[in-house]
Amino acid sequence: MTDLTAAFAASDQPDASFDALARLVEETVGARLFTLLEIDHVRGVARRSYSNMPEAYPVSGEKEIEPNRWSEIVSGHHETFVANSIEEIAEVFPDHALIQSLGCESCMNVPVVVGGRVIGTLNCLHAAGHYTPEKVAAAETLKLPGAAAFLLAASIEKGA
Repeated sequence: MTDLTAAFAASDQPDASFDALARLVEETVGARLFTLLEIDHVRGVARRSYSNMPEAYPVSGEKEIEPNRWSEIVSGHHETFVANSIEEIAEVFPDHALIQSLGCESCMNVPVVVGGRVIGTLNCLHAAGHYTPEKVAAAETLKLPGAAAFLLAASIEKGA
């Protein structure tokens, strides 16, 4: 936790906080590919604000949030979405071929909820079958640090 506390206090924001959050995710549940998506419910879009593989998943642009099983679980029920095979991933993510090419065949998307709304997701991808029930339970501890990182980034974006 000290690493995260120091990262939030650093001047190079939000990068320092996002990098520390990525390290915490790796230590807690593991992730070959880790990204952060900020959710804009009014416009129905998600924006990638962090990626540990920026060459494959750059920090830029927006994508429309498709109504599917993923959005029902994450946005509708505020629950963690888990897919432990590439076939399950392909059901909800059109970029499944790119995901598989990076050696990832499982994913866990952890919703970060503040004030009754999902403000973002912690997106963890790894080898097939990686996200066991124990790892999903452990991911609950990532929600508070995730919320702090998203809120810090939002305050910087607003110039606060």
